[in-house]
Amino acid sequence: MAEKFDNLEEHLEKFIENIRQLGIIVSDFQPSSQAGLNQKLNFMISGLQDIEKCRQQLHEINVPLEVFEYIDQGRNPQLYTKECLERALARNEQVKGKIDTMTVRDKARNTGIFPTKDFTRINRAIKIFHRSNAHAHI
Repeated sequence: MAEKFDNLEEHLEKFIENIRQLGIIVSDFQPSSQAGLNQKLNFMISGLQDIEKCRQQLHEINVPLEVFEYIDQGRNPQLYTKECLERALARNEQVKGKIDTMTVRDKARNTGIFPTKDFTRINRAIKIFHRSNAHAHI
């Protein structure tokens, strides 16, 4: 799969260089440079065809729209992956905390350490605790 990306990157770099050279020719156009302009235009067309072939090989790739938003904002798209992992880890810790709390509560309930009336207060305290933690992580 990596060679497909490398191939696309190579074609894109050639295409960009071709466009740069085309811009130079057009910005200082002389009738004598018509042949060079035609050649660059033909290279541009073949470059687009090469990019299209690469695109067809990568049709199964899905990129989240947020990645494009990162790029539009001038941010490194690799930060998207990093931040997704950080959010997933934080959420995982929250869920693990809830599971641990429920496990302790169930063990305490099964051992009869606390009367049922105390469980109501404990459950309320747990809910308040989780609500305050949820707001702290947002």
